[in-house]
Amino acid sequence: MPLLQVLMVLVVVGVLLWLVNNFIPMAGSIKSILNAVVVIVTVLWLLNIFGLFHSLSRMRVGT
Repeated sequence: MPLLQVLMVLVVVGVLLWLVNNFIPMAGSIKSILNAVVVIVTVLWLLNIFGLFHSLSRMRVGT
């Protein structure tokens, strides 16, 4: 995926999240959960795009 396309997706996700936060009335706790979910999904998507998610899944913690 070209870098410009990744940047465009990040801009669109950011604008959509900003629109939801500013113009859709909802409780603060729900907004916090929504923001956290969007950020986590976006970070996982970016890790997958750059090929780091697959290597992280093979990592073991402990013995």
